[in-house]
Amino acid sequence: MNPRAIIAEDEPQLAQDLAARLNRLWPELEVLAVCHDGREAARRIAAERPEVAFLDIRMPGLTGLEVAEQLPEGCRLVFVTAYDHYAVEAFDRAAVDYLLKPLSDKRLSQTVARLREHRHTDTEQLRALLREMGDAAAEPQHLQWIRAQVGERVKLVPVDEVLYFAAEDKYTNVVTADGIYLIRKPIKALEAELDPERFWRIHRGTIVNARAIDSVSRDFRGRLNVSLRGSEAVLTASRGYAERFRQM
Repeated sequence: MNPRAIIAEDEPQLAQDLAARLNRLWPELEVLAVCHDGREAARRIAAERPEVAFLDIRMPGLTGLEVAEQLPEGCRLVFVTAYDHYAVEAFDRAAVDYLLKPLSDKRLSQTVARLREHRHTDTEQLRALLREMGDAAAEPQHLQWIRAQVGERVKLVPVDEVLYFAAEDKYTNVVTADGIYLIRKPIKALEAELDPERFWRIHRGTIVNARAIDSVSRDFRGRLNVSLRGSEAVLTASRGYAERFRQM
């Protein structure tokens, strides 16, 4: 009998993308259901008893960790996460694999190879892993990637690769070394999701990746100009945000 799987991922596009990749890389695998919240996933897993469960860690209803606590015996577990601090050595102790978003075919191929080895999840060690991860999962997390529409495709842009964000009416330009992507999110809403230690507001309409800053200079008018690595753009810091650069 062919192996069967259930995918639990609250982002429909990412869930369908994972299902399509699995169909290509593991055609024998039958995806029984794609669920978009934890409660639905737990119900389907209990009813269908699949051999594999792909669980997003953060979902509405129940988290992936809570669903994992209810896995039937013999069901192999793969966590799907945007947060690499979950990718700890404890995963290996419990025979649990993980996929870090945005997914790559190379990494997914490695996961498929491991699942085909029929290495079963150790239930006791899985419980210990879930206890370890429980507190970390409750911590607020910052945005890890940007979903930008490019024609008919959705481009996943890792936040680490963004040089700066620039407001454009109700939209925001996401500027990387490779290009510029326009997203339907105002910069104020975006700022609330970013790590404030890494992404600095330097103007009402500009947020810069602090790691991309090469130098800061003052022009003859007294304005602060911010130069970035990997970009010819020179950004202006408004007077209200100049305090950030006082020690630079």
